[in-house]
Amino acid sequence: MAIENGVWIMRGLDWDDPLRIRSWQELVQWIDEIGFLPFFKNEIEGFSAEEHTSDLFWWSGDPDQDPWEWRKLMARSGQVAYGKFFGKKAGFISRAWFPHFANWRRDGYDFDSRWDEALAGIRQKRIMDQFAGRDQLYAPELKRLAGFGKGGEKNFEGTVTDLQMGGYLMIRDFRQRLNKKGLPYGWPVSVYATPEALWGGDHIASAYSTEPARSGELVCQQVRKNFPAAAEESLRAAMGWERGRGAQP
Repeated sequence: MAIENGVWIMRGLDWDDPLRIRSWQELVQWIDEIGFLPFFKNEIEGFSAEEHTSDLFWWSGDPDQDPWEWRKLMARSGQVAYGKFFGKKAGFISRAWFPHFANWRRDGYDFDSRWDEALAGIRQKRIMDQFAGRDQLYAPELKRLAGFGKGGEKNFEGTVTDLQMGGYLMIRDFRQRLNKKGLPYGWPVSVYATPEALWGGDHIASAYSTEPARSGELVCQQVRKNFPAAAEESLRAAMGWERGRGAQP
């Protein structure tokens, strides 16, 4: 996705291209094969959903053809993880590969341990505390419960993005706000959940016996396997994990 002369340009395949992904179910199948896939075009050629779908129906609202609608269906299905995992930008991770992603990004710490070691801030703590006993939370409700907003904590969006980048949260669904009459309005808003709530703690922790740096290496090897032209600099940029923030591949 790029802006040219003030116009959004999508980089997709021709409608008749036999390699074009034609449904959200087909996109899920491909993610299950390759493990990791950002939503939009990035520094690695071909490493995005955008580049493998048609550019004709984006933001049309057609659930059969619009990849922007597909992301809602995919998040809701729970078959793959969706969230801001790639340089604070959205993308998908397969169920099979999420444990290594989480182990790498968490640097071997579950959130409580990260807090105990003074590696997490109070804003992150306030947000994560709300998921005790809750499978998922609608963003406005989470924001209120965690004490963000007027007179309270600031930078809610940035904090939940950092938690997604760290492998602690994902986007589980989307929901519209309701007005005073109970009618939906506006753009759909994220519903957040922990990976453990979706796939179970045992599955998410299944890579914890691996050194976090090794998990990072395995993640990057998997991306290179499917996108062999990815240079080291491009790979780091696309994955978007800053130096000094936990284990590095």
